[in-house]
Amino acid sequence: MKLPRDVSGAELAKALRVLGYEVTRQKGSHIRLTTQRNGENHEVVPNHNPIKTGTLSGILKSVAAHHAMGVDELLAKLDL
Repeated sequence: MKLPRDVSGAELAKALRVLGYEVTRQKGSHIRLTTQRNGENHEVVPNHNPIKTGTLSGILKSVAAHHAMGVDELLAKLDL
């Protein structure tokens, strides 16, 4: 599955709620999200519109690895 090209940081933060991520803080244009599922995990998402594809890919790979799933499966679950 191809990465979406038009995802903003706010949209990604909202989509990650499905996996239990909640906004824990924001400093400037960076949003820190935390989940307690499968152990604690923190992700920092830039609140840019759109997020660069390399940055988005890195965030999605990290989230997918934490939840023991592939990036394609994660994208299907997030419905981006």
